[in-house]
Amino acid sequence: QVQLVESGGGLVQPGGSLQLSCAASGTIRSIAVMRWYRQAPGKQRELVATITSDGGTNYADSVKGRFTIASDNAKNTVNLKMNSLKPEDTAVYSCNAYISTVISTYGEYWGKGTLVTVSS
Repeated sequence: QVQLVESGGGLVQPGGSLQLSCAASGTIRSIAVMRWYRQAPGKQRELVATITSDGGTNYADSVKGRFTIASDNAKNTVNLKMNSLKPEDTAVYSCNAYISTVISTYGEYWGKGTLVTVSS
């Protein structure tokens, strides 16, 4: 019905940059909010960044000033530009969204995640 697919993960050196993308597909009528979460090994999942349908954004304190979330409503995509990456940013990054479809009200959907490794 609805799929979220992330891309753009990989290995990057400390201080480097990476951009993640998440594409939503299916019988989408409206997307209320899109978020990026991350989970590092042995740690709880953490909300990294949020963007609402009207463009409002919010960030975790740990990434403020380094990460930027942006959406393309026409393409149902959300990107996360990550600058000045640190080893502690290493995690699996997952896309999350609240989406309504042509046959259902708003539901929560998750992507499978993409691994970001920050290491020299």
